[in-house]
Amino acid sequence: MGRLLTIVVIALLTACTTGGGMNADDAGVSTTGARTSMQPYHIGVDDQVEVKVWKNPELSVSAPVRPDGMISVPLIGDIKAGGKTPTEVADEIKERLAVYIRNADVTVVVTELRSHEFLSRVRVTGAVTTPSSMTYRPGMTVLDVVLEAGGPNEYAAPDSTKLYRKFGNETKIINIKLGRILNKGDLSSNIALEPGDVITVPERFF
Repeated sequence: MGRLLTIVVIALLTACTTGGGMNADDAGVSTTGARTSMQPYHIGVDDQVEVKVWKNPELSVSAPVRPDGMISVPLIGDIKAGGKTPTEVADEIKERLAVYIRNADVTVVVTELRSHEFLSRVRVTGAVTTPSSMTYRPGMTVLDVVLEAGGPNEYAAPDSTKLYRKFGNETKIINIKLGRILNKGDLSSNIALEPGDVITVPERFF
């Protein structure tokens, strides 16, 4: 019984040290890539989509998604892209091309995120030189956007920085040790960002 009580106390103490948020590892995120359970991107109207059919360049096309959600692909005509993932669109194109090409190798890539430009922005708020809202770019990290915002100001408590990220209908809080990133080169919490992320650098208590 005594051993069980000790385990419970240790677990509670560990939970209390998170400061209301999660560390990068707990949140399923990485310093070298996006969240391990990243939700697939769904294509929207006005997104620029590139379709490539391997060894068949005449069937490859780059075009914006029309207001009706459709794109036109040579040989097979219009195909629904809006609301689908690139993989789903590629699979449907491959299926429809099967009449003409056996085992077609099709890839679909969104080259411009025009429909989600506002939703896909990342933001840095709080005790930074210039609070900013900037367009998300693949490969962005916490350090990238904080530096672009001018870095923490003189009133900042950088190691209390939080990253707010939407997971479905919930918002998760991830602890960011910004001071360690900037001053010690400790990149363990310099995680890769996702569209919609908000980073808040609080002021320190005097």
